[in-house]
Amino acid sequence: MSCELCEQDGGLVVHRDRDWRVVRVEDAAFPAFYRVICNHHVAEFSELLAPERQRCMNLVTLIERTLLGLLRPTKINLASLGNVVPHVHWHIVARFDWDSHFPQPLWGVAQRQLDEPALERLALSLPELDRAVANAVRAC
Repeated sequence: MSCELCEQDGGLVVHRDRDWRVVRVEDAAFPAFYRVICNHHVAEFSELLAPERQRCMNLVTLIERTLLGLLRPTKINLASLGNVVPHVHWHIVARFDWDSHFPQPLWGVAQRQLDEPALERLALSLPELDRAVANAVRAC
């Protein structure tokens, strides 16, 4: 059985080590959208060893704190669904009251059209944000 996250990075790689990778999902509507992805194939979070689970949550927390500190979003969405791709990965998404779908989920119905692209509303450029995320998780 093929697995998209075993065969592809799943986004623009910001950080990679032996066990985990952090990628930014390239989504124009939600530019501050990151994933923490396990480098080996495992379908359920509970199948990870305790240190792997702890490291994963540390990475998620560091990304969340970085996005909160630099972008001041209205909310951070965290999700680990795995229904479409049964490979452990967490979504960390900075949400703003001005984004096209807020307060609905990313996959919900759009609530408004934006006059300017979402990317132009961020406090930092994506390369700056990626560097900040990479620096935060590198220490983990």
